[in-house]
Amino acid sequence: MKVSVIGASGRVGKAVSFCLAEESVVSKIVLLSREKSLDKIQGETLDMNDALAAKDIRVSITPSANFEDMADSKIVIIAAGVPRTPEMTRMDLAVPNAKIVAKYAKLVAKYAPESIILVITNPVDVMTYIAHKASGFPRNRVIGLGNHLDSLRLKNIFAKKFNIHVSEIHTRIIGEHGNHMVLLLSSTSIGGIMFKDFSQYQSFDIDGIIEKVKNAGSYVINKKGATEYGPAYAVSNIVKTILNDEKRILTLTTYLDGEIYGTSDVCLGVPVKLGKNGVERIIKVNMSDDELESFKIAAEYVKTSTDEIIAMIKEEIDFN
Repeated sequence: MKVSVIGASGRVGKAVSFCLAEESVVSKIVLLSREKSLDKIQGETLDMNDALAAKDIRVSITPSANFEDMADSKIVIIAAGVPRTPEMTRMDLAVPNAKIVAKYAKLVAKYAPESIILVITNPVDVMTYIAHKASGFPRNRVIGLGNHLDSLRLKNIFAKKFNIHVSEIHTRIIGEHGNHMVLLLSSTSIGGIMFKDFSQYQSFDIDGIIEKVKNAGSYVINKKGATEYGPAYAVSNIVKTILNDEKRILTLTTYLDGEIYGTSDVCLGVPVKLGKNGVERIIKVNMSDDELESFKIAAEYVKTSTDEIIAMIKEEIDFN
């Protein structure tokens, strides 16, 4: 299976590429960048090959500035964009990144028209919508990293709090990948037991946990300059699920058309059944009244933001 990574010279892009190289289901990886970054990804390729040799892994890695090389890719990952600094919100990146994502989505449509686009550029919900419209792909074949990483971070927090293996934690975050994320506490379970039935439930600082997840990316960026391993392994989860046709339910950004309480014409993080064709089904979840209200607020915020950004770039980008 062939996977191409656009923006492979960036810190997240190269980390994603290396994670994918370790997956047995991936046989070919194309590292794509602008011409001025070609030397860098050539160096990354040599370094990756040395590491993979130590693990007896054989995979074809091709560094390239020629976007025709993404032809026949099963998945194209868009990781290109302006890097986020600690003082920036994800929305501060929106206008410059929208232009970048739209340009590359059109190139994917030209050179890899049967592929699945996976967007990890922030703000990912808005960028997924941009990629969907710019590529002209059906919505099942344009997805974003969304709340998958947020949900993994939340699982990790619960596991540490209760000193229970992370695999026993079943919880997820939906909505925006940002300040309007929604923790589905009403359906969270630990070892098959509903969270509300745990004795620690009443003393659990839910608001504090949500703030910790919201700020997790900023905290890492402030400490080391960028998030790398978390997004990379989360993307690897998604790619493996698609290529192996695993039919897993992951919380990803996808285009909604009324499936979740009438929410439409917006890309948001929701549970989806994921397989070889991308999003096979959007899973409607039962929410508490508070969760539903928060989800509606998230939907309105992301839709308004998306509309504003498209209005700002529409003279430069043809979405037809």
